[in-house]
Amino acid sequence: MKITIGSDHGAVNLKEAVKQVLAEFKDVEFKDVGTFGTDAVDYPDIAEKVCADVVSGAADRGIVLCGTGIGISIAANKIKGIRCALCNDVFSAEKSREHNDANVLAMGGRVIGFGVAGKIVRAWLTTDFEGGRHERRVNKIMALENK
Repeated sequence: MKITIGSDHGAVNLKEAVKQVLAEFKDVEFKDVGTFGTDAVDYPDIAEKVCADVVSGAADRGIVLCGTGIGISIAANKIKGIRCALCNDVFSAEKSREHNDANVLAMGGRVIGFGVAGKIVRAWLTTDFEGGRHERRVNKIMALENK
């Protein structure tokens, strides 16, 4: 699985912790699109970079991080083809995959700690989409982009 990850300045430390979790998985390759320091950057630019890889197929999934996770998740969900889930707990991460086939995970560097974030990422990476009745709903979500 290929993952593209990016953060704004408010979540650089969380991004480094998440990259350590990603490295635990032998079948996961990841690409970091920045930012790489604490100088202020605009989270929509990071969301756009990560999601471009997901939409193009260069990445199977993406992870976006900002101070709260809210702004970057909103930005990500403006991009056609993206289903970004802001998750602050393991249950939400699992359901975002099982029921919504989320292809991008958002978290907030000022909201959750590294330990919880690691559990969220592990759950999100290892949970499959259930399909079935959920597929119909995901198709309806995606159809909203064309209205």
